[in-house]
Amino acid sequence: MTAFDDAAARVAQGADIRAEADALVAMMTLEEKLGCLDGEQPFWPGIIDLTTGGYHAHGWPAARVDRLGIPGLNFADGPRGCVIGPATTFPVSMARGASFDPALEERIGEAIGAELRASEATFTGAVCMNLLRHPAWGRAQETYGEDPCHLGEMAAALTRGLQRHVMACMKHFACNSMENARFKVDVVAGERALHEVYLPHFKRVASEGVAAVMSAYNSLNGHWCGDSRPLLTGILREDWGWDGLVITDFIMGLRDPVESVRAGCNIEMPFRQQRDPVLGDAVASGELDVADVDARMSETIATFLRFARVFADTPERSVVGCAEHRALARQAAVESMVLLRNDGCLPVDAAGLSKLAVLGPLAAVPNLGDGGSSDVLHTPDPVTLLAGIESALGDTGVRVVHGDRDPSVAAGADLAVVVVGYTRQDEGEYMDDGGTVFLKLAPPIDHPELGCTDPTQIEAMLAGFGDGGAVAGTSKGGDRASLRLHPEDEQLIADVAAVCDRAVVAVMAGSAVVMPWLEAVDAALMVWYPGSEGGHALADVLLGRAEPGGRLPFAIPHEESDLVDFDRDAETAVYGLLHGQWHLDANGMDAHLPFGHGLGYTSFNLGEAETADDEVVVAVANTGDRAGSTVVQVYGSVPGSTYERPPKRLVGFAKVRLDAGESTELRIPVDRSQLDLRIGGAWVQEGSPVEYSVGFDAATVRRI
Repeated sequence: MTAFDDAAARVAQGADIRAEADALVAMMTLEEKLGCLDGEQPFWPGIIDLTTGGYHAHGWPAARVDRLGIPGLNFADGPRGCVIGPATTFPVSMARGASFDPALEERIGEAIGAELRASEATFTGAVCMNLLRHPAWGRAQETYGEDPCHLGEMAAALTRGLQRHVMACMKHFACNSMENARFKVDVVAGERALHEVYLPHFKRVASEGVAAVMSAYNSLNGHWCGDSRPLLTGILREDWGWDGLVITDFIMGLRDPVESVRAGCNIEMPFRQQRDPVLGDAVASGELDVADVDARMSETIATFLRFARVFADTPERSVVGCAEHRALARQAAVESMVLLRNDGCLPVDAAGLSKLAVLGPLAAVPNLGDGGSSDVLHTPDPVTLLAGIESALGDTGVRVVHGDRDPSVAAGADLAVVVVGYTRQDEGEYMDDGGTVFLKLAPPIDHPELGCTDPTQIEAMLAGFGDGGAVAGTSKGGDRASLRLHPEDEQLIADVAAVCDRAVVAVMAGSAVVMPWLEAVDAALMVWYPGSEGGHALADVLLGRAEPGGRLPFAIPHEESDLVDFDRDAETAVYGLLHGQWHLDANGMDAHLPFGHGLGYTSFNLGEAETADDEVVVAVANTGDRAGSTVVQVYGSVPGSTYERPPKRLVGFAKVRLDAGESTELRIPVDRSQLDLRIGGAWVQEGSPVEYSVGFDAATVRRI
């Protein structure tokens, strides 16, 4: 038994975690303490490892002290699946946000957590939960949507599932909702915008007991997030009472190594980089108080003690990519697909088909999402959309034909499925603008402890930077230049609709797409980046073997200009109180497709609703002829408000599945705090009464 094991055993018997952590800190040498304030690998050998395949081969360790048995953490990413080696690839987070199903998301979190732990990770950055301020954000696919209430519940569910096996880290704290400018932009957010819009979902997950927080690259109100005492101590620890550990985002996550320790940042990830050369001298000179070092170490060790069971949890390697997890990925894809339009076209009966045409180059290639840090690079046997359709119709006698952009392939077809959208080249994590910052923050390449002088290794690293598949963050990606489809995609839609009586469009994307062509087609589905089972899931939905369960977790405008401004190259970005559906509502504009929109293969009716304590009670009935699901949404408003605020905002939701003709009474918890105001450092409620409304999307609600 080690000193850490003894402390963990006492904690399990009810001992005070912080007292036990402080006792362990007291046993540590100063060198050991300082060695726990950053990653284990020296910078340049670490960069070479990361850029030559290491990111997808092993975890990134930090804060380990073998002498005392302190296990440290072993970081691996995983918003859509474990990034180490082969693993199940689930639909991207935005797709899963469209499911509006926290129970399903918790199961997905547990599956990802088990695969992470079986791959020797103990800590994951899988909980990406920045609010979608604008759909052009390149990493929109890694979060759940534009609404704080919905976003918080989905991220909390993922956290619960993950933390059955690993420590979860929520990111990127805070206001990291643009990609190209993330290394330089200063986000300016007033007190109300920050606390009422951009932080509530983080607070929700903090209350769930998330183990860790990753700070963002950007600065917020003049403070780099990794060095920001107002953010990391004032809000996280003092205001919210959260007691976990803070890590930086990788490589460029802090700008002042000494101030970052004082500010509340526990670990610089993933290498010995900025802190290692300076902290010892800073303590010796008195610039850095050893009490600050001890405080960071106590927070870190207390977190390890709280999650001591994680280090003993060793799922069998066979859990990785197992049949159960692939079935869950298929279910998640079905539940995430949003039926945007359906003019009686879907579902189709295979018995009535003789020829089915599949158009578009994306139909025949795996298109699973961003090629950056969230990429499950070694996804085993991903099922393309074309392959899924072919498999489903393989023994039916239906002829399935495919063409990239030749609309004549659809001539004479009973159904044409047009697959359009984006790839990791169009949207995703972006590194091209980080070179200058990287060189500024990196130690010299010939540094005696952190450097590398082997020219062959340096050449391998430089080659890795040019290989879009080998390195986290090296696919072009970035923020979208437009919310429209590529012109050739829009032309293909028009051409196919002109030659086929039943044209279905399947859109692959990570967030909203402006759709001027929507009313010209018979049906349209948002299929997102649907994971390794996406092709099977699409076939299930098209053929009516399953119902599309998704609802939009954002509003789709008629024109991009209907939304708030988005500057991909901003030095300063002002974040206000309104965006997305809220912005449209406040300015009297209709969405093309509102927040919460989504069709199914049956129909539902809402009966009388009433408020009772902290919930809304409403009767819901399936009035159609087949089983199905719907999402009932509750909105709150303060009609007499004298403050700028959204005309209404989501305060609760519930997904319900009913058989044909079945009805039930839903009791939907309501988060009244979503309507509170943050003024002068305190939460206040207006004297005006709150009104609630209920419906199936933001445009069709009715007052209770």
